[in-house]
Amino acid sequence: MEHHPTPRQIPVVVLAGFLGSGKTTLLNHLLHRSGGSRIGAIVNDFGAIEIDAMAVAGALGDSTVSLGNGCLCCAEDASELDVYLERLAAPGTGVDVIVIEASGLAEPQELVRMLLASEHPGIVYGGLVEVVDAAEFDGTRAKHPEIDRHLALADLVVVNKLDRAAEGGERVLGLVRSLSDRGAAVVPATYGRIDPEFLFDCRPAAERIGQLSFDDLHDHHDDGAHGGHLHTAYDSLSFAAALPLDPRRLMAFLDSRPEGLYRIKGYVDFGPYDTGNRYAVHAVGRFLRFYPEAWGRDEERLTQLVLIGSGIDAAALRKELEACTNDAPHADEHGMWGVLRYVQGLAEGPEDEPAGEYEP
Repeated sequence: MEHHPTPRQIPVVVLAGFLGSGKTTLLNHLLHRSGGSRIGAIVNDFGAIEIDAMAVAGALGDSTVSLGNGCLCCAEDASELDVYLERLAAPGTGVDVIVIEASGLAEPQELVRMLLASEHPGIVYGGLVEVVDAAEFDGTRAKHPEIDRHLALADLVVVNKLDRAAEGGERVLGLVRSLSDRGAAVVPATYGRIDPEFLFDCRPAAERIGQLSFDDLHDHHDDGAHGGHLHTAYDSLSFAAALPLDPRRLMAFLDSRPEGLYRIKGYVDFGPYDTGNRYAVHAVGRFLRFYPEAWGRDEERLTQLVLIGSGIDAAALRKELEACTNDAPHADEHGMWGVLRYVQGLAEGPEDEPAGEYEP
């Protein structure tokens, strides 16, 4: 099977949540912990005084696009959004990921639709992150019952301000998980502190020689009051296989991944199913995408994956991945259909749920 590789595209992550949930705090945290990556931000304030934009613009400079006095989700079509994405996705900016911080009154579903409808070749939808305030969740839900719908749409839910919630927020965490019934990853947090690797691949700081990054400017010794290093709360598994993976078996594994498994990234070799390409894989919660990339002339053909989560059984997951390997010399004619459903532009789904975005 032959397939042309997808050109490099910048992922666009939608950061949503009701007023006061901690979206700007989380965005600022990502900016200061970007791992060397350059983040472009579209700050969509609602109101004439752009407080949220002011909170991040000093750090981002030319990488900030502020949309004041209006709600981005009320735009009539994706072309209006494309104007702003064009500025941030221009090669000269060096942007690696774009984050849209939605207004607290925005409708996440419409923002997602606009991104999926975008015709800009340099960007790709990277998932919906919904931030909720654990301390005020019951009150927010009573005032805004639509939050249940937002949680059902999210690919990753950050339950923020757990330090202020009663009984450590366990009841709220359980309730949010029950409302996120389509497999979204639910991540507990205080001060909006989540690992950026949940959302995007962090570029090593060494690749930014000659350009200051937020890591250069940030004091890494101020973590004592905020709970120490981020990775201490999470588990990770690195998996490598010289044998190709069977696409049907891999899709069965991905469809049944446990709720504590927040992030999957890496490259998959499908062997005889596509001898010309490896497949980069990016999963955040239930969001899943594959990106075909041509093999290098002398490149060793391996599957290499990293799995990140909390409370995951690494040994069991490794055993499941090992069971996905396949040394058969021939490909099943329809074996790649499940994978290709998650390759942008190769499949079309129902109007209300574009193919390649959500798990079946």
